[in-house]
Amino acid sequence: MKLEVYADRMSQPSRAVIIFCKVNGIDYTERKVDISKREHLTPEFAEINPMKQLPAIVDGNFKLFESHSILIYLACAFPGVADHWYPANLFKRSKMHSVLYWHHSNLRRAADTYVTNTTILPALGHPSNQQAAAEAEKLLFSSLSKIESFWLKGDGPFLLGRNQPSIADLSLVCELMQLEVLDEKDRERFLGPYKKVQQWIKHTRNATSPHFDNVHNILMKVKEKLKNKPLMEANHGGALDIQKRLRSRI
Repeated sequence: MKLEVYADRMSQPSRAVIIFCKVNGIDYTERKVDISKREHLTPEFAEINPMKQLPAIVDGNFKLFESHSILIYLACAFPGVADHWYPANLFKRSKMHSVLYWHHSNLRRAADTYVTNTTILPALGHPSNQQAAAEAEKLLFSSLSKIESFWLKGDGPFLLGRNQPSIADLSLVCELMQLEVLDEKDRERFLGPYKKVQQWIKHTRNATSPHFDNVHNILMKVKEKLKNKPLMEANHGGALDIQKRLRSRI
């Protein structure tokens, strides 16, 4: 049976999995689970992922959730996936795992919390948690600094100084794409000081072209909606859809 990918492209981890499949020529069927319609909370989807989050995959009788686990599985299970995505070498693989584990408790938590409280909730006309936003801002700057000074240390343009992208590069860059929904000044405030990070995003984008831009097109549409509507006058239903999609993901 063909691989099935359950995803909503508003979800950063969903986009990473979809891009990986496309770049590596993995034959799959995309099953859209619309978070804005709460389809991820249905009993039917709970049969796929009891955690009721996205993304998830079904490969024959095998079911799997958590985006990093999915990417590792895809890199190992499908022939033709280049070694640089998930190296066979134990030492290189272990280093990559350290990036992935760091991602969840640092960059991911920071970007999601900041975007939600500074952009999504105001678009709804709802009060945001300013303390959470302030803490997330500090963590986001700290995470970007760590990427710039440590994870991108080395001669190569990708994480861990490598010359080709890995699943870690794809996961983290897709995470940073969430900052696209911020206004340009705020986004520049975060990314502007980190020249290596900016180049790394560009290299990862180019290495996965044209699929990277195609899959992120939905995020660009959200950005335009937020830019073209004053926050407090934003369409309530549309903004609610955006919030649900951005927050309900793995």
